[in-house]
Amino acid sequence: MNDGPLVVKVGGTGVDDPASGSALWRAIIDAHEVLEGKLVLVHGGGRAVDQHLTRLGMKSERVDGLRVTPPEQMGEIAGVLAGRVNKGVVGAINAMSAGLAVGLCLGDGDLLRTEKKTLAGGCDLGRVGTPVASGPTNGLLSILMRNNVLAVVSSIGIGFDGGLLNVNADDAAAGIAQRYKARALVLLTDVPGVLDEGKSLVEKLDGTGIESMIARGIIHGGMVPKVRAALSTAVLAGCPVVIASWAEPAAIVRIARGQSGGTRIVGGA
Repeated sequence: MNDGPLVVKVGGTGVDDPASGSALWRAIIDAHEVLEGKLVLVHGGGRAVDQHLTRLGMKSERVDGLRVTPPEQMGEIAGVLAGRVNKGVVGAINAMSAGLAVGLCLGDGDLLRTEKKTLAGGCDLGRVGTPVASGPTNGLLSILMRNNVLAVVSSIGIGFDGGLLNVNADDAAAGIAQRYKARALVLLTDVPGVLDEGKSLVEKLDGTGIESMIARGIIHGGMVPKVRAALSTAVLAGCPVVIASWAEPAAIVRIARGQSGGTRIVGGA
């Protein structure tokens, strides 16, 4: 296993109301301590963005799961994700840890480089970005980790032209995991992991196991793209990707200790 950071991505209900997530944030703090500072927290906030745009009378549109981001919406989206949501998470953690956390976006201190994304066929998504996982790893994020500071990272990037970019939070977490040679990437969702026919948790899956479970209809619906994306990330980043639940915070600490928690997806056949 790599000795890089544990990258943890949380979204959905886990960040909708940061003040109510005390058990989750306590687990993040404990895992950060177990890893002696080598933990990075990445968050989304799509529901908060949807609600904000609706209040402004702006339309929310997605293509292949990615939010179309017209230039006139970019500032509003950045204000929600890098502002209200990010500072809500930082505030909730710092209220429990005497100032452990600092809030950042992907573009701060060259944490993760991003560029404008276009889909096959030339579909223009607007100010949507994709990670560029190459680059030095001795910058701001590494300095924070060495000094036991918890980076709480929103998925707002800064392009090579200096403009803001909206990056899918799963993609952002995967890019950080790849660039910083993470020991594992943990995707916290609303499910405890992949379940077998008897509804028991599957602790480990590779590509062959994933396709077998899909073919048998055990993995179905929205879990299909989730596990396939996790497998692709595991291959690219060279580290396991763990699907676990934000509602079971103890799993995060177990994962930090190298123990089982959630479903661990590994690269290979």
